[in-house]
Parts: sequence; C-alpha cells; structure tokens
Amino acid sequence: MRNIRRIISFVLAICFIHIFAFSSDVQAQESVDIQAEAAILIDADSGKILYEQNADEKLAIASMTKMMTEYLVLEAIKNEEIEWDDEVPISDYAQQVSQNYSLSNIPLLEDVKYTVKELYESMAIYSANGATIALAELVGGSEANFVQMMNDKAEELGLGDVTFVNTTGLNNKDLFGQHPAGSETEENMMSARSTALLAYRLLHDHPNVLETASIPVKNFTKGLDDPLEMLNWNWMLDGLDLAYPGVDGLKTGSTDLAGFAFTGTVQKGDMRFISVVMKTNSAISRFRETAKLYDWGFSQFSKQEIVPEGYKFENKTVPVVKGKQKEVAVQAKSSFSMLVRNNEKDLYKPEFTLDKKKFDDDGNLVAPFEKGEKIGTVTVKYSGEGSDYGFITDKVATSELVTVEEVKKANWFTLSMRAIGNFFGGLWDKIIG
Repeated sequence: MRNIRRIISFVLAICFIHIFAFSSDVQAQESVDIQAEAAILIDADSGKILYEQNADEKLAIASMTKMMTEYLVLEAIKNEEIEWDDEVPISDYAQQVSQNYSLSNIPLLEDVKYTVKELYESMAIYSANGATIALAELVGGSEANFVQMMNDKAEELGLGDVTFVNTTGLNNKDLFGQHPAGSETEENMMSARSTALLAYRLLHDHPNVLETASIPVKNFTKGLDDPLEMLNWNWMLDGLDLAYPGVDGLKTGSTDLAGFAFTGTVQKGDMRFISVVMKTNSAISRFRETAKLYDWGFSQFSKQEIVPEGYKFENKTVPVVKGKQKEVAVQAKSSFSMLVRNNEKDLYKPEFTLDKKKFDDDGNLVAPFEKGEKIGTVTVKYSGEGSDYGFITDKVATSELVTVEEVKKANWFTLSMRAIGNFFGGLWDKIIG
C-alpha cells in the first residue's frame, strides 16, 4: 500500500505542471468549465455561492462522508462526552475492516490501547476506515446508532435530501455483511450543495477541524513494528506533490460509484473558499478541477464591505405607539462583508426584514425601548443581470437591525390627547366620506 502511494506520488509529480497550467486562461474567463458531474464554490465566511454546476444532483460521496463523522466526534468532545485522551475499545468488526489493505486503513489490534486523538488523526489524515468505525462505536454505542445520529444531524443542519447508511463512505458490500443500514450495495448519497453546506457548518461550528485536516503526513506507530506513513489523500496540501497555496483541508473520497471527489478549503489573504467537485474520472482530475475553481474564484471575486457599521436606511422609519415619538429610524448594528464579483459592489443593496414578534398586530413598535433595540435583520439584494446563486444556507442575516435612538413611553396626558385626536379624526373621516 505504501509503495503504491509512492509510485502514485512520483507520477503526480510529473503531471504537476499540467494541472496548474490553467491559471492564465482561467483569469480572463467570466465563468469556468469544470469537468465533473457536479461542483460548487462558496465563500466560506458568508456562505455566498460563487459558482455551481449540477449542484442538486444526489451522488455518492464516498469518504467525504467522514466530514459528518468528524462533526459528531468533535461535537462529542466539545460537549465533554468524550476526551482526546480517552481509550477506544476496538471491536472485532472494526478490527476486521481495518485489516483490509485494499481500502485505506491502519491495522488495529484488539489488545492495543488507542486514544480518540490517534484514531481521529488516522481518520482525518489517512481516511482510515477501521478507525472511523471504532470512533463511531465509541460515540454512538454502535455504528448503527451512529448512522442514525448522522441522519438526525443532517436534518438538524438543513442538509436536505441526504442518505447515510454507514460511517465511512464505503460501499456496504465492503463491510463484511455487517453494514449498519441500507441494502448490501448502497452508499452514502448527497448533492454537491449539501456537501458544501456540511463543510460550511463543520468549519463554522468546529474550526479546529482544520488543525488535523491540514497535516500533510504523519507516522502512525501504535502497535506496529514499523511506522506507517499516513500521507494525506489531499495532495493539494503544502509539501505534497500537487500543493496549491493556502489549501488546508478538507476531505477526499473515491469509490467505483462515486468516482473521485474532493471537498476542499483554501485561504488567500482575506478570502476563504469551500469547494466541492464530485464524480471526476481520476484522482488527479479532482485536484485539477479544484485548482481551476480556485484560480477562477481568486481572479474574479474580492471581499467588499456591503453594509457599513451604523448604516442608516434613508427615509425609512418604523411606526411607534405609546412613545414620545411616533416613529424611529433604524440602522445596521454591525458591518458585513462578503465576496462579490470585481466591480459589482454597487449592485448589492442593503435591505431589512422586521421581526414580527417585536411589533403589535397593527405593525407598530411599542414604546418604551432602548437605543440599539434589535427589531430585525439586515440582508443584501443583488440588482445586477448576471448570475447570483444566493447563499448556501437560507438562514442568512448579515447584521442586526436596531433602533437609532431610545424612545421613552409618553405620559398619560399625551396618550389621552392622542386618543381624543384619533377619535375625532376618525369621526371626521366618516362625516366627509
């Protein structure tokens, strides 16, 4: 297995120059042609979708599955349900899978004490399948229970129509008849959009995921006479043959059904992308197509402040009742920046949405309230004629909408006079009507 990886590495070194020969051509393009069944590129900070291609087709995701396994393991650590130094029991099933050297694995032994950290690193760096099952059994009690947790978490995260039948991303036929869910030949299935959303939530909810995902190579020694070199399957990492500046994650995948897939993360200056390419035709092509996406994205987009802090909506106020003033101006509490096409900043306009819970049945804000009272959210709207794909999540709130000033409650006399005025005003309207 290790010799095969070294041979592949040598071949890739020869092909290296061809993969990144696309840069000069891509920079002049308005769009980019990605040779993959599906692809998507998003702004990792705001979730803005920059490019998509067949992004909603449900496809096999192979070992990109392990992003969900990582999410649940990191969540268990965050919730103090497990710790990095906890020892993980190795079941007969996990050991049996780990001994299959036709798959990505480190050999596990039942009488050796492995920690959560050791198994997590082997899963995140080397995509070790037996280690993945052992971690799932630790967190879920069984792989079947963990698969249910994966599907439940997918629903909670709003991933849409996804199917998890195991924790590794293997085809069920590779699990020695012990697959936890689905038919004997099923695999985990997601769309490129859902996969990007999972990666987006993983980075935002557990940013420490990149600490391990960015490790290019590490030796695994536990229980072995000779160290096993875990060369990261993400060959775009710094120090590996297909290194692309700024790549620090995230997960590859390949099976006969899935082809070759890759969910990548990259940062350059103040811009960070999440990319997904699915069902490419070779291990090299998934990185070639990802490089094309990155070259295009970095050349076509820049980070722009769309909503400045304290942005006021001119000539727009909200009505107030029971207050000393009858209306109040509103503003954005904080600034908001996102990636936009070069020279298109002015095509994005701030707009606000009011929180109905803050208003009475007639649409009035009820006094008294403080300056800076949150009454809604500020978002942005694209007014150009080009392609705008929206955001990876529908829960987009760029900033809180707050009141510009405090409005105190009017005294009883003022309220009484207003009530009398409203009464006679309404009566007069009826007379002349």
